[in-house]
Amino acid sequence: MTVLRAVARPMLASMFVYGGVQSLRAPQHAAPAAQPVADALGKAAPSMPVSATPENVVRANAAVHVVAGLALATGRFPRLASFALASTLPATTVQGHPFWTESDPQQRTNQTIHFLKNVSLMGGLLMATLDPDPKKKILARRAKDRTVHAVHAAGDKVDSILH
Repeated sequence: MTVLRAVARPMLASMFVYGGVQSLRAPQHAAPAAQPVADALGKAAPSMPVSATPENVVRANAAVHVVAGLALATGRFPRLASFALASTLPATTVQGHPFWTESDPQQRTNQTIHFLKNVSLMGGLLMATLDPDPKKKILARRAKDRTVHAVHAAGDKVDSILH
């Protein structure tokens, strides 16, 4: 791992690990914002083994943040961890920071800042999903290299048969 990755990945992951731990400790603080998600889950999958309470939705989201955040910070499956974190952000952002519903200008500004911070984090995470390991080429490049190698091998085989 390069020095840049060794520093950048934990920096990007830090907010998720910290926030996830805080939400696991006190899910009731974020539960009101999670109520619409819990209601939708309850309707979509009424026979889930665990009830879709707002606190359980917060706990599940927090668990993903902690596990994927630690994976990203330590460089374990960093692209998958980045994708998992990025996939939780749209619902978290829209439900947790609805600046468009605020009438108080100060609260509206505060919610707008948090909304845009989450959008920025999502952009960084999506970029991190494309960040290849320096010792391993990204999947598309590996597929192209193998295709080129196969074409050359086939050409060599045809040449050896014809000559």
